[in-house]
Parts: sequence; structure tokens; C-alpha cells
Amino acid sequence: MHITRSKDTKRIEEKMVATFYTQRSDIIKGMETPVLVREWPYLFDMCGMMAHFKELTGMDVDKEAMSSKCRRVVSYLMSREKKSKIEDILADMEIAKARHLDADLPGCLMLLLKHFNEDQAKMFLKVDETCLPSEVDDLPSAPCIVVCGSSPLTAGHFMVAVDQTIVNGSIPNVVDALMLMFAAYYCLNISYPTELGGTLEFLQ
Repeated sequence: MHITRSKDTKRIEEKMVATFYTQRSDIIKGMETPVLVREWPYLFDMCGMMAHFKELTGMDVDKEAMSSKCRRVVSYLMSREKKSKIEDILADMEIAKARHLDADLPGCLMLLLKHFNEDQAKMFLKVDETCLPSEVDDLPSAPCIVVCGSSPLTAGHFMVAVDQTIVNGSIPNVVDALMLMFAAYYCLNISYPTELGGTLEFLQ
């Protein structure tokens, strides 16, 4: 199905649930990430990762609920942080909203990184907007989002990397990229890096 680029998400989810035990066995026994990508390619697509995440945790990821909560957090952080410290994030959020992009979740995450004094570059690796997956260098070992553009809020193309391997090189929006990156920590048994612990625990 993956070779023929099937987008039948319902069937993919059913088959991912049916093979969940085998996926977990491969992950637990320490199968290398590039091998996992080859053996379980849909594990790193949005529908496959979310199906695995739900089987593993018993929880769905509700985008609408997350955006609603993020709006409240953004409002709070805007009232607490010095405007000069976050003006670049606020400007990018306005540009994203003007383009009808979802600015609440990524904006919230970037404000949290500022609030906890954590390095944005550890979570968002910025590359040229025409960059191909094979051209991305200096990937961290922890899951991260490769931003093809100048800002996570305004870029039009994203990738997700795990263990210095691009596991999905074609993600159209930042919200899907964030959800895929976050779910990868759980699905692949990866501990939060200490330099991003505050932001990721808050998001959790």
C-alpha cells in the first residue's frame, strides 16, 4: 500500500492496529530507526502514528481541544513575558493568521520555549525552503521538526527527524509535524531531552 501511495486512511489504521503487537516487538527489541522506516513506513505517516499512539496510550489527540487550550496559554504568556522578548514570535503569529494558518499551537510552543529558556533550535531545525530530505545535515538524536523556511509559523513544508534520520519528509503543516514529533517520543520509547524537558512536559 505504501509503495503504491495508498491514502486509504481507514484501511491503514485497521492494518496498523492489527499489526500493533509486531510493531511494539520490533521497537522494544531496539530495531534501528532507518530499519523501522523501511519495515513500517506507515508508522511515520500521520494516520499510522496516531493509530499506534492510540493503541499504546488509549488516548486520541484532539487538535481542536489542543488549539483551544493553546489560545489560553498564549494569552497568559503574552501578559507575563516582556514584549521585547517575544515580539518576533508575535509578529510571525500575525503573519500566519493573515495567511489563514493555525498559529495557536506552534505559537504556544515557541512562547513556552522562551518562557522556560529552552533552545528553540533543539526542537526546530531551520533549512532552506527547497531543501530535500537527503540534504539535511546536523540532525539531533532527539525527535525534531525540520522547518523548510524561516519560521515554524509561516513555513509551508516540514519534515520530522528521529535518531538523526528523516522519518517523514513531506508534512504540509506545522500542527501535523508537531503531533508526529510528540507522538514519536511515546511510540518509540524515547525520553525527553533535558534541554527541552519543561516545554515537552507542559505540552504533555
